Amino acid sequence: MKDLLLEVMYVLCGLVSIITAVYAIKDKEHPSAKVTALFWTLLGIVFIVGKYIPGYISGIILVVMSILAATKKVKFGSLKNSDEAFRNKKANEIQNKLFIPALAIGVVAFIIAQFVPSLGALVGLGIAAFVSTALGVVYTKATAEELAYDGSRLLQQVGPSSILPQLLAALGALFTTAGVGEVISGGIGSVITDNSKLMAVIAYCAGMTIFTIIMGNAFAAFAVITAGIGVPFVMAQGANPAIAGALALTAGYCGTLLTPMAANFNIVPAAVLETKNPYRVIIAQAPIAIILWVTHVVLMYTLAF
Repeated sequence: MKDLLLEVMYVLCGLVSIITAVYAIKDKEHPSAKVTALFWTLLGIVFIVGKYIPGYISGIILVVMSILAATKKVKFGSLKNSDEAFRNKKANEIQNKLFIPALAIGVVAFIIAQFVPSLGALVGLGIAAFVSTALGVVYTKATAEELAYDGSRLLQQVGPSSILPQLLAALGALFTTAGVGEVISGGIGSVITDNSKLMAVIAYCAGMTIFTIIMGNAFAAFAVITAGIGVPFVMAQGANPAIAGALALTAGYCGTLLTPMAANFNIVPAAVLETKNPYRVIIAQAPIAIILWVTHVVLMYTLAF
C-alpha cells in the first residue's frame, strides 16, 4: 500500500509539471516558452515514469534540465495573480478560515505518523497536502481550472529552484558513499592538533553550517560532518553523542537560514511574496542565524561534555 500511494503521489507531481509545461507553451507573452515547457516536461517524465526507465536515462534528463536552467531560459511567463480588490474581498469573506488548509498539512501528517506509521513520512505528507488542497477549494470555492492555473503560476514563479531539495538530498547520500567525511576528517586533523574541546566544537558546528549552506539540507550534511568531525574530534573527547549530535543538527539549520540552496525555505517565500530582491528572506534571517550559531557553540561546549 505504501509503495502504491507513493507512486501515485509521484505521478501527481509529474502531472503538475506537465500542466505547467502546457501553460507555458500556450502563453503567447512568455519570454522563452519552448525552453520552459521542455524543462517542466522533462521533470514530469522523471516523476511519472522514472521508476520504469534505466537510471542513466534519468541521469541524462537531469543533466539536460541543469543545462536548461543554467541558460536562465526557464522563466516565469505572463500568468497573473488575481487583482488586489478581489483578494481583499475574498480575505474579508473567508477571514481566519484561510489558515485551516495550511494548518491541516501539519495536523493530518501528524495524525498519520501517530496512527498509521507504516505509511511513512512522504506518504503522510502527500495525503496531508491533498487534504489541504481539498479544504482550500472548499473554502475559496475555486474551480479545477483555477487550481491548475494558480499551481502552474506558482511553480513557474519558483522556477528550477523547486527541485533543489530532491537533488541536494541525493547529493548528501552521494557524499557519504564517496567518503567525503574521511577527507574532511583528515583536513580537520591537520588543524586541530592539541585536542582542544573548544576548537573541536567550533569545527563541528562550523562544518555543519557550511555544508548545509552548500547543500541546503542539514540532514544531508549531518551524516558527512558527523562522520568527519563529530565522531573523531568531539565524541572521541568524551562528548555525549545525543547532546552533541542534536546541537550539531540544529547548528546546521543556522546554515539553512543563510542559503538560497534551501529553496523551499528561502527562495519560495520570496517568490510567493514577490519581493524585489530574491534574497530578501535570507538577508532578514542572517543576524538571527549568526546569533543562533554562537549560541550553539556555547551550548555544545558547556552541555555535551
